[in-house]
Amino acid sequence: MSTAEETDGENTPWSEVTPEAARRLLVAAVEAFAERGYHATTTRDIAGRAGMSPAALYIHYKTKEELLHRISRIGHDRALRLLETAADSGGTPSDRLADAVRSFVRWHAERHTTARVVQYELEALGDGHRAEIAALRRKSDAAVRRIISEGVRAGEFDVPDVPGTTLAVLSLCIDVARWFNAQGSRTPEEVGTLYADLVLRMVGAQK
Repeated sequence: MSTAEETDGENTPWSEVTPEAARRLLVAAVEAFAERGYHATTTRDIAGRAGMSPAALYIHYKTKEELLHRISRIGHDRALRLLETAADSGGTPSDRLADAVRSFVRWHAERHTTARVVQYELEALGDGHRAEIAALRRKSDAAVRRIISEGVRAGEFDVPDVPGTTLAVLSLCIDVARWFNAQGSRTPEEVGTLYADLVLRMVGAQK
């Protein structure tokens, strides 16, 4: 994985993680978890990728699960900000839903390595950490549900099942992380635009 995918416009990947050794370990863990899966990855694997000793890892993270939680928390916080920003912006429900989908899909494409870990390793988290992440996911659901509900009330959308449609929209976006290939024929921006159009058709948006 090229860590450039994790910059979020910053000079240093995962720059919110300090000190530098803790950041390097987190980047190495993302690579290892995405490549081998959480359960098949050892702390020695992670430390080796970071160019550090296994003992050094425990200075910054008590367990491998704590590392996964940190990755998952940062990833879910970033994704939630995208959805809530779109939900709170001006414009029609159609505009806001398209913006939400476009940005959410683009994030899952640009950060596909991290997104696979964030979205598909949740069962490896301990009960407390899993509950924390579940609360963030409910907030993401609420942001999209709010846009769709407002579209229905405004007569813009024809959606008989708002909760079910919200789940379908989020699932569609998240799955981009499974298949996106940076060497493929579509850019993250193009995939985001495509999915925004598909979702507006899904909700019966009035052009």
